[in-house]
Amino acid sequence: MEFEYHRPWMYPKQLAAIFNPFDHRGKPARYSLIEAGTKTGKTIGCLTWLFEKALGGKPGQNFWWVAPVYPQAEIAFRRAKRGLPKQLIKCNNADLTIELLGRETFMWFKSGEKPDNLYGEDVWAAVMDEASRTRQEAWHAVRSTLTATKGPLRIIGNVKGRKNWFYALARKAEGGADGMSYHKMIAHDAVTAGILSAEEIEDAKHQLPDAVFRELYLAEPSDDEGNPFGIKFIRACILPLSRNPVVAWGWDLAKAKDYTVGIGLDSAGRVAEFHRFQRSWNDTIKTIQRITGTLPALIDATGAGDPIVELLQKELGSNFEGFKFTGPSKQQLLEGLAVAIQQNETSFPDGVIVSELESFEYEYTRTGVRYTCPDGAFDDCVYGLALAIRCLAQNRGLEVWEQLGKMSRVVPKPDPSPPPVVSRINGGDGPMGNVIPFPRVVPTAASVARMNELHKVL
Repeated sequence: MEFEYHRPWMYPKQLAAIFNPFDHRGKPARYSLIEAGTKTGKTIGCLTWLFEKALGGKPGQNFWWVAPVYPQAEIAFRRAKRGLPKQLIKCNNADLTIELLGRETFMWFKSGEKPDNLYGEDVWAAVMDEASRTRQEAWHAVRSTLTATKGPLRIIGNVKGRKNWFYALARKAEGGADGMSYHKMIAHDAVTAGILSAEEIEDAKHQLPDAVFRELYLAEPSDDEGNPFGIKFIRACILPLSRNPVVAWGWDLAKAKDYTVGIGLDSAGRVAEFHRFQRSWNDTIKTIQRITGTLPALIDATGAGDPIVELLQKELGSNFEGFKFTGPSKQQLLEGLAVAIQQNETSFPDGVIVSELESFEYEYTRTGVRYTCPDGAFDDCVYGLALAIRCLAQNRGLEVWEQLGKMSRVVPKPDPSPPPVVSRINGGDGPMGNVIPFPRVVPTAASVARMNELHKVL
């Protein structure tokens, strides 16, 4: 079969980054790392590059496109299927493969979700798509498949913070590593090339938070490394364990290989006790009972946690409250934690709590912002702390009410005409929480000295 191939038009930065990369010595680069804004032409450019590699390959050779998850691999497969001449290809929709007829070479579209499944094959050229969202183990596996063939690799993706292997490898390439080439393609390059409109970019700039816009369109990592809590705010909250008594607990229960974490806060929101362990359910229940006692506790009631909460309530009383994790409830819980951290209303010791907080990232979905933990990382301490902070907020008003009652003389027959004093406790359905009427009280002489402390809590 004979045919004449003409490469689709590419703008200069696409050509330099994808088709003609050179390292710092001016030699052709085997690896090209491309940090790119969204819709700047990185995907179509690399699909074309991979097709040309397969077109020039020998019978039986394999050429890979590796995406973070299967649906993203399907997107690239569908684009290639639509863009290539039907008479030249044979597609397998089940395996996501495209065979080039007459060449007997194969383009494979794979997922990096299970890196172990990527080992074993000889690959003659590969593209790693959305690399900042792909597991590092997948990169290790893909690199191993290129060993025997010495095949070239294009690693592309949006910028997503600084704490990922793609960012680190891009800095290595940018620093002048042999055989590596670094490139950046941003929205303004695509506007200049005529493939994006300036109005669309300006609209995105006004609609998205500045840090998100800079990452997605300008390929600039956010200063706080894409962290929803803010790295500088997290570090400002690092203090030793408080020596004051615990007044509220948060418990996140272990799932599979995770840890059960219990965090106790003092009245100022500082971490005063911290427990992290892996035990049987029976031992876990006994440990929670022993540590928590009769103090207020908010405990993970998702899945296996539901019967555990019921058992704790039955044996110890209503001080245990269950919290069911759903997509919206988890997001609300973490947003509450973010507010507490950014307003310096909590503190925690350095170590595993800080590590987990700093590993969190945000992502923008069609339903809004979502805080997430990287695959393979632990998040038990983060949720334990978030539950403790919510528990403290829910019980703080009641605690003050009880203290006022002890220090005050309640008027037996209050004047019915004035409206009752009310306290709003965070966590209710209204804009400020649940509204609870207070009895009218008259402070005694003994209570005056402590009023300033109570005002701080109120």
